[in-house]
Amino acid sequence: MHELLLRLPESLVEAVSEALVDELEALSVSVADADAGTEAEQALFGEPGMPVPTEGWQRSDITALFATEAEATEAATLLRAQDWAADMTVLALREVADQDWVRLTQSQFAPVEVTPSFWIVPSWHEAPAEARTVIRLDPGLAFGTGTHPTTRMCLRWTALQAPALAAGWGRVLDYGCGSGILAIGAALHGAHGIDAVDIDEAAVTATRANAETNQVKLNAGLPAAATGSYPLVMANILATPLKLLAPLLAGHVAPGGHLVLAGILARQADELRLAYAPWLALEVSDSEDGWILMTAQRPA
Repeated sequence: MHELLLRLPESLVEAVSEALVDELEALSVSVADADAGTEAEQALFGEPGMPVPTEGWQRSDITALFATEAEATEAATLLRAQDWAADMTVLALREVADQDWVRLTQSQFAPVEVTPSFWIVPSWHEAPAEARTVIRLDPGLAFGTGTHPTTRMCLRWTALQAPALAAGWGRVLDYGCGSGILAIGAALHGAHGIDAVDIDEAAVTATRANAETNQVKLNAGLPAAATGSYPLVMANILATPLKLLAPLLAGHVAPGGHLVLAGILARQADELRLAYAPWLALEVSDSEDGWILMTAQRPA
């Protein structure tokens, strides 16, 4: 394989990327900040729920991968023939050594500790010796692999509260289930009657597959599948949708039941408290890397 490396101003990145994939048959295209690691480096993405500071970097490096050197050379030639090519620089055209891409990708994901005895373990890894409860979960299309603090905090809450509360988790709702990881974690800690719902059909499919892998029973479907009240309601989304969903989520919490919310930055705690105040009194139960877990219990 061969890769073609180009440097472009922001105005050309989208058009050139599309041309490389749609017309020049590049196998893949990646874009990076040309000024990364220098004083000119700029943040492209803002905090979750906040507007994007800018649509692109001032200068970008595009790397396009081709099956052959001839295809990469032809792509460079055709691009340089365009009227705007004076604003584009061809930095390199070079051979890429063959690699075991599957093994390389897998090496980036290691087992994740939730508690000393509760771990999330990709299928290609052995579980750590100290693991007593294990979720087998591979990175996929749906959000929720356990690597993000919000997911770990939800699972940690479940694991720590289960000894006292799991006997009462006869119904559980995981709203915005993503990969189904929170629902699976609850099932592994003694919950049953679990409804895992998401607006994304891919998430529903992933949840069903992951539940089967972990040999747990749950009902995965679209949000309409969530009905009635639950002793435990969990939602790991983001602050803005959590605020909008306050009446719905609070309404699903049974008397004496718990609400567990994540996807919230520490600075957003007061906003969430205010949004849920008509129904439940939210409090911060955990924090990690600037993110917080907020929980509430409905009076019995």
